[in-house]
Amino acid sequence: MSMASAPVVVKEEQAEPTLKLRARKMRPGERLGLWASRLVLWIVIILVLLPIWFVFTASINPINNVTSFQLIPPHATFANYQQLLFHSSFFVWVKNTVLAGVTIAIIQVFITAFAAYAFARMRFWGRKYGLMVLILLQMFPNLLVVIAYYSALSKLNMMDTLYSYILVMIGGSAFNVWLLKGYFDTVPVELDEAAIMDGANSWQRFVRILLPLALPMLVVIFLFTLVGIFSDYAISSAILISPSNYTLAVGMYGMISNHFGQAWGEFAAAALLSAIPLGIIFGLCQRWIASGLVAGSVKG
Repeated sequence: MSMASAPVVVKEEQAEPTLKLRARKMRPGERLGLWASRLVLWIVIILVLLPIWFVFTASINPINNVTSFQLIPPHATFANYQQLLFHSSFFVWVKNTVLAGVTIAIIQVFITAFAAYAFARMRFWGRKYGLMVLILLQMFPNLLVVIAYYSALSKLNMMDTLYSYILVMIGGSAFNVWLLKGYFDTVPVELDEAAIMDGANSWQRFVRILLPLALPMLVVIFLFTLVGIFSDYAISSAILISPSNYTLAVGMYGMISNHFGQAWGEFAAAALLSAIPLGIIFGLCQRWIASGLVAGSVKG
C-alpha cells in the first residue's frame, strides 16, 4: 500500500529591504561653496606652513642670514646643524629647559588642583574675591616684576641658579586655577553628596572623584605651562647669568646677539630642533587636549 507523499510547502523568507543611500546630486551653488571652502582651507594651510619653511631654508642656507629668502636655496648644506649640535651648548640648554619646564609644570598642576578644589568646593573667608585678586595680579606683564625678582634674589644670594628660576616660576598659576575651578563647577555636587554618604572625606572626594574627571584639563595645564617655560625669556634672562644655566630662549638669543647677527642659520636650526619635542608631546596628548580645551566651557 503506497502512501501519497504530502506536498512540500516551501516558505520563502521575506528579506528585509536594504536601504540604499544614494548620493544626492549637489546643486551648482553648493558645489561652488564646497570648492571655495577647500580653497580657503588650502590657503590657510600654506600660510601656516610658509613661516616654518622660511625657518627651514634659513637653517640650510650657507649664506647664514635671513635677508635672502629663496624657496629652495642653492648649495643647501646642513653645516648649521653640525655647528649647533657639536660645537655649541645646545644640549645643555635643552636639558636645563626640560628640567625646569617639567618640574614647574608638575608642581603647578598640583598647586592648581589644590587651589581650584578649595575655591570650588570649600567655603572660607575671602573666597569670593580671593581668586579675582589673583587674576588681577596675574594680568600684569612679567616685565613689571623682573626688577622685584632680581632685587629679592640678589638679597637672598640666590641669583644664577636653575632652582631659583623654578621657584620664581612656580607662582604663576592664577589663570590655571581659574580655568580648573570653572571645570570643577561643572561637576555635579550630587557626586560629592553621594561620596559623603559613603563616608568619604574631602581628600578622598578630591582624589577619587574630581581628579580623574579633570584629567584632560590637567594635561592641558601641564602642556601650556611647559610651552610657556620653553618660550620664556624676560625672567630667565634676568635670573640666569652663566652659560651653563641658560635655557633655550636665553641661549638662542645669545646666538644672534653675541655674534652681531651672524649666526641666523644656527638660530633657525635650534628653533626647528627645539620645536620637535613639543610637537611630539602635543601629538601624543591630542585627545586629552581636545577634550580639555572645551572642558568647563558650559555649565551644566
